[in-house]
Amino acid sequence: MKDLEKSAFWKKNSKLIYLITAIALLALWRPHAILYGIQRGSLYSLIGLPLSLTLGVVGIMNLAHGDFLSLGIYVSYMFFMNLGVDPLLSIVPVTLILFGVGVLVYKLTITKVLKSGHLNQLLLTFGISMILIESLNVIWTSRPRNVYVPYASSSMTIANFTFGTYELLYVLFAFAVLIGFQLFLKKTRLGQATYAVGQNPRGAKIVGINIGFVYLVVFGVSIAILGIVAGVMLPRSSIFPMVGAPYTMRSFCLVAMAGLGNLPGILISGIVLGIGEAIVQSIPGYSGWSDLVFFGVLIAVISIRSMRRLAL
Repeated sequence: MKDLEKSAFWKKNSKLIYLITAIALLALWRPHAILYGIQRGSLYSLIGLPLSLTLGVVGIMNLAHGDFLSLGIYVSYMFFMNLGVDPLLSIVPVTLILFGVGVLVYKLTITKVLKSGHLNQLLLTFGISMILIESLNVIWTSRPRNVYVPYASSSMTIANFTFGTYELLYVLFAFAVLIGFQLFLKKTRLGQATYAVGQNPRGAKIVGINIGFVYLVVFGVSIAILGIVAGVMLPRSSIFPMVGAPYTMRSFCLVAMAGLGNLPGILISGIVLGIGEAIVQSIPGYSGWSDLVFFGVLIAVISIRSMRRLAL
C-alpha cells in the first residue's frame, strides 16, 4: 500500500521534483542568475495568471492585456505624484479602478465578439491596445518617468552573495494571487460557477448559472489583478506608454507552456522562462540574446504539442 502511495505521489509531482532538482543544480553554477530568474519569472507569472483565467473561462484572446498594465502603472504613478500615496498602498485603489475599467470595456466591446471567431477577437483587442497606447501618449506624452522610494533599492548579503530584496515581492505576490485564485475557484459559489462555465458553458447555462455575469466578473478581475502588478512594478521600472506591451506576448507564451486553465502551471512556466532568460543574460557576450528565449520556448512548445496530436 505504501509503495502504491509513493508511486502515485511521484507520478503526480515528478515534474515539480525535476524542476526543483534542476534549479538546485543550476544554483551551484550561477546563483545570481537563478535568484534573478525566479524573481523575474514570478513577475511574468503574476501578469500571466489573469490572462490564463480569462482564456480558460471567457475564451477571449486579449492582445491589450499588457496595455491595461501600462494604464495601471500610470494611474499608480498619478496617485504617487499628486496624492503622495506609496506605490504599494496604491494597489487597492488602482485595483478597484482597473476592475471598473475592465467591466466597462467588457460591456462596451467584448460582449460584441464573444460568439465570433478568434480573428474578430484579436482585431478588437488589438484596436483596444492601440487606443490605450495612443491615449497614454496624448495624456502623458512618451517621455519616460521614474518613481523613487528608498525601500526599492534595498539589498541583502548572505556570505559573499549580495542581491536585491525588493524583487522578492514579485515572488510573494505571484504565490498570493495563485493561492487566491485557487481558493476563489474551489471555496466560493461564484468560483465554482466560474469553474463550471470554463468546463462546459452550455451545461452551466442549463443548470441556471448566469454565464454573462460570470464572464463579466472574470474579465473584470483579470484586469483588476494588473493593478497589483502596477503597484509592485512602479518603483522598479521606467514608466512610458508601452511599458506593459512586452508582457502580453510573454503571458501568451506562459499559457501555451502551461495549457489553458492550468494556473499552477503558469507559475512554474514563468519561473522556468525567467531562469532561462537570466542564465543567457549572465553569459558574457550573450546578454542580448535573452529576449529570444521566450520565442524559442514558444516555438518549441507549439511544435512538440503539434507532433503529439499528429501522433495520436
